[in-house]
Amino acid sequence: MTTAAAFQQPLDPIAGSLALSAILAALPLLILFVLLGVFRMKAYQAALISLALSIILAVVGWKMPVGQVLSATGLGAFYAIFPILWILINALWIYKLTVATPWFEVLGRTIRSISDDLRILSILIAFCFGALLESLAGFGAPVAIAAAMLMAAGMKPLKSAMVALLANTAPVAFGAMAAPIIALNGVTGIPLQELSSMTGRQTPFIALVVPLILVFLVDGKRGLRQTWPVALVAGAAFGLAQFAASNFFIVELTDVVAAVVTVVAVLLMLRVWQPSEIIGMTGETREAEKAGETAAVSETESVGTDTLTGAGRGSAPGAGTSAGTSAASGGAAGGATAVGAGADGGEGDGAASGTTSSTGRPSGHDVWMAIAPYLVIIVVFSIAQVPVVKTWLTSIGSTTFLWPGLDVTGNNGKPAAAQTLRFDHIRATGTLLLFSGIITMVLYRIAAGRGVRVYGETLKQLRWTILTVCSVLALSFVMNLSGQTTTLGVALASAGSFFALLSPLLGWIGVALTGSDTSSNSLFGALQVAAANETGLSPTLMAAANSSAGVMGKMLSLQNLAIASAAVGLEGAEGTLLRKLIGWSLGLLAFITVLIWLQSTSILGWMVP
Repeated sequence: MTTAAAFQQPLDPIAGSLALSAILAALPLLILFVLLGVFRMKAYQAALISLALSIILAVVGWKMPVGQVLSATGLGAFYAIFPILWILINALWIYKLTVATPWFEVLGRTIRSISDDLRILSILIAFCFGALLESLAGFGAPVAIAAAMLMAAGMKPLKSAMVALLANTAPVAFGAMAAPIIALNGVTGIPLQELSSMTGRQTPFIALVVPLILVFLVDGKRGLRQTWPVALVAGAAFGLAQFAASNFFIVELTDVVAAVVTVVAVLLMLRVWQPSEIIGMTGETREAEKAGETAAVSETESVGTDTLTGAGRGSAPGAGTSAGTSAASGGAAGGATAVGAGADGGEGDGAASGTTSSTGRPSGHDVWMAIAPYLVIIVVFSIAQVPVVKTWLTSIGSTTFLWPGLDVTGNNGKPAAAQTLRFDHIRATGTLLLFSGIITMVLYRIAAGRGVRVYGETLKQLRWTILTVCSVLALSFVMNLSGQTTTLGVALASAGSFFALLSPLLGWIGVALTGSDTSSNSLFGALQVAAANETGLSPTLMAAANSSAGVMGKMLSLQNLAIASAAVGLEGAEGTLLRKLIGWSLGLLAFITVLIWLQSTSILGWMVP
């Protein structure tokens, strides 16, 4: 068996210049965002072009052997399929199973029975429930499921995707049972509790403002003006709980604690406070919706009355003809109206009951059945996190191996971590979602054949998303394994004491590129610590900054944009989502950068453990 020739990543391969090498290394990312945001190219096309450019740079600029470049491309595509797309496919399948039954409509009524206000629902679903899903699953599942639930509540598809993506920020650093922090501990050697404490003194500030942004996204200035009290309560509750859990309790349960505390705080708040106006499914106030319905009914009644009495009003010249026509044609209309009214009147109780059952709070049994798929997900994932079960699943459903065709060492002479793949097949998030979907089929009494057909429809719907995500992850792995990412990171780290302002940007780039805070921490964590030691900054602060600031890039990562677009049925909307969210992402990045810089000075240096 022929083994791949060893390849050592060069640091400054372009004319021996680190700056020039870094500029070229950044080109694939720059091209990707420009093609999406400026030229509005389809996501899979932009991803393929950027992938092709990174491959050319890897071969020509970084002198990586062609065989290893192709192997890195294959590794990235495989990682895209498993675990990322494996999660999306099964999460979307569960959603489509609920849509295929009457329980989806019941779910919408159940959600709206908590509050009819879409602004409050955006906090409860995207921020609170999304955080709970992030803590248990991560890797795109919270965005897909929260966006689907927001649509069930009546929110428009594009807005549902935007809200779900932006809400998936504050919980990410502690998502998937604190996987990003654990990964950071693994590559930096800094004690886990120290990293957890530091991150827990940064992300709560983001949590404080995210609900305020969500209500602004849903309803603009009016939403902010009318619902800021509950948004502030939600943000404060989440931030304080996240700080307390990460600093004094178990780091793995940080987001679970924060999500539950926030739900309780919001529900208690709603008992004593309600917004001055309720914004319903149409985006109008509840009063405006009712006025519109009343006007429509009045107009119908008026038409019916006119057609029944029109013949008696024809006294003006020419009115006789008009009246006669009205009587002749309107009599039938009037008769129809009268019959309709009579029918309504005759079945008034039934109509009222039907209206109540279709708009009021469902029965307790119906509520449990409507939320059953999500309860199943929580139970399945919670069981999988029980230490004994987790150890057993790992022993029978996890394997680690070196990807064939790769033999890469970093510029420090150590083997590149990215070429070693941990393949969790049974305990993977996507597999647990598959089990949850099968249990949902049993609960909803969906025939196996129908479930398989729905799965096939899901794959068909996601075909371009699958190509997009595979291309982006292939791009990520080619850049990482060829050394392009390291070149870019070292160039940023060479800024001296100014690195305190660039460190968050490095984490942001990592997450925007990989779509994962865990991957970004694995990629740049050690680099952040090395740069901190060289510049006299706190290694703990800079390592945590990589994770805390990195989460702002998640809403812009192409794979998450593709997941959100697919979840709401808007194929090719990635560019639109990027343009609408990039300002918020950069704004939040600037906010956390200022906080991190202040923590690197004597002003807030006391916050560093």
